[in-house]
Amino acid sequence: MWHVTTQKHGISALGLQRVMGFSSYQTAWAWLHKLRRAMIRPGRDGLSVEVEVDETYVGGAETGVSGRKIKTKSIVMIAAEVRGRGIGRIRMARVEDVSAESLVPFVQSTVQGGSIVRTDGWRSYNGLKKVGYDHWPKPISGSGDPAHVVMPRVHRVAALLDRWWLGIHQGAIRAMHLDYYLDEFSFRFNRRGSRARGMLFYRLVQQALQLDPVPYKRLVKGKERE
Repeated sequence: MWHVTTQKHGISALGLQRVMGFSSYQTAWAWLHKLRRAMIRPGRDGLSVEVEVDETYVGGAETGVSGRKIKTKSIVMIAAEVRGRGIGRIRMARVEDVSAESLVPFVQSTVQGGSIVRTDGWRSYNGLKKVGYDHWPKPISGSGDPAHVVMPRVHRVAALLDRWWLGIHQGAIRAMHLDYYLDEFSFRFNRRGSRARGMLFYRLVQQALQLDPVPYKRLVKGKERE
């Protein structure tokens, strides 16, 4: 746990196997997935005040699709607090599609009611005002600005996520396990300003003690079947 938390950008299962001297890759993989489940604290506070929300796509290149359609990629929702010109805390989760039935519940589960929620002009976000948010949509096509200018924080997070999963994990993340990798990324990002890496270790130990055991068979099945 100390080694995992003191690696600024994370570590792959192969790297952990090598450092710890585990006899099998499976052991290292299982340990990392157990720890990822402890990186998100149950009942944590939602994002607040002003938040950008948008989708990004994780996976290899696809042909024959356009817009928000996908074949094999995963759709990942990102919510990022606006803190001046910077980024506060973030939340991330995989969703099945970009319908209102997927996007609005994500916002409700990650952002405190009454907050300002900035989105692009995608129609599936239109119901946010009805469920208690101050919705500020801004259509990208009519703004005259590129998406990364209209929604700079979520696009910055998406770019960092892309570099992280390709660099540390070589893009080898299966969709059923993706949410746990997103949890790890968020855990590290939200504590990026910590001057003491030992605090990350302390927080992970504290949260791990609150979780029930997760047998290997559940780890392998991932989130889709839990």
